[in-house]
Amino acid sequence: MFAVVQTGGKQYNVTENDVLRVERLGGAVGDKINLDCLLVSDGNKTVAGTPTVKTAEVVAEILAHGKGDKIVVYKYKPKKNERKKQGHRQPWTEIKIVSIKM
Repeated sequence: MFAVVQTGGKQYNVTENDVLRVERLGGAVGDKINLDCLLVSDGNKTVAGTPTVKTAEVVAEILAHGKGDKIVVYKYKPKKNERKKQGHRQPWTEIKIVSIKM
């Protein structure tokens, strides 16, 4: 059984016991959260939502929070003495898919 879920503006194809890093989610480590399910399939039957499948339930557990590697953003305009240097670290949440129900 697999499902397509949406979180953080991105879509992920998941099965049970998958571990993935998504955009930062609210909640503490160990909390269980429900994800929006766009499509669910058990091999024989596939149900697509408009936009989500109301009867499907995808439960995930929060494993960890963190930040990604630093990205340096440097803006430069030649001959104008304009320079701007910024750094950015994208926050992420690591989740484990506990169960998928149709």
